[in-house]
Amino acid sequence: MTDSSSTASENHNPLLERALLDIGIPPCPDILVRIMAEMEKEEPDYHRLSNIISADVALAAGLIKTTNSPFFARSQRARSVHDALTILGLRASSHTIAGIILRNIFPNTPHLTRFWDASARKARLCAWLAHKLDIHGFNADDAYTFGLFHDCGIPILMSRFPNYRDILGQANLDSQHEFTASEDSLLKTNHAEVGSALAHSWWLDADMCLSIRNHHSLTALAPDSPLSRPNRLFIATVHFAEHFSQQQLGLDFTQEWSKFGAACLETLQIDEDDMEFLYSEAKQIVALPD
Repeated sequence: MTDSSSTASENHNPLLERALLDIGIPPCPDILVRIMAEMEKEEPDYHRLSNIISADVALAAGLIKTTNSPFFARSQRARSVHDALTILGLRASSHTIAGIILRNIFPNTPHLTRFWDASARKARLCAWLAHKLDIHGFNADDAYTFGLFHDCGIPILMSRFPNYRDILGQANLDSQHEFTASEDSLLKTNHAEVGSALAHSWWLDADMCLSIRNHHSLTALAPDSPLSRPNRLFIATVHFAEHFSQQQLGLDFTQEWSKFGAACLETLQIDEDDMEFLYSEAKQIVALPD
């Protein structure tokens, strides 16, 4: 575990919080601060953590539901928050809790409901692919978290800028430039930067934050990319998941696979002969309820 006092000071810098609020990024909720403060201790108290989480009925139910998801097919079933913490582990539990809280922060509009459903689907596909490929040091829980959070800047910008959906529409059709180019031009920021800032302030791992910031960078998966192997695996996996999702559902919303596909295959060490087999298995994951 990292030192809780140093981590807490970094994540609760008043100037950082003011800057995040200025661009509409929700500050880390108090309940998550309390949970993380306990988790960062040398000997976390599972009973105390269970009490903190159980005080929020929706959060407790969401954590147990995720733990028992048929997708993860864990050998144990959680009947309580304490069970869920034990089965998932503290790190995966904290990521799951952050994801539940994030979704509940924003108004339940049809557009955002579709966005969260798509995020959950891609998160499942990321975790499935990480498990399927069995790449050393790249686990399914982390891949799931990245899939859930990689576009978390979108609902923030959607809630702040009335024309943001039109900007996304332009980005979806652009086959030449980085997806974030339209956002940078019109908003002077983009969902990757905003999402990375949120992930940092909400205690996600540094590798995830950096990968969120760079997941639309055309040089992220290049042979001379300065990004680490974990960063590149996160980015390649989420593009693969988006491609699978669109292919299985007959969607054609973005041009990202044409930009990243070849580099994703190389990064994940998948050849074209594997694709049909992966497509067939991915159908079951896409079809799972959110």
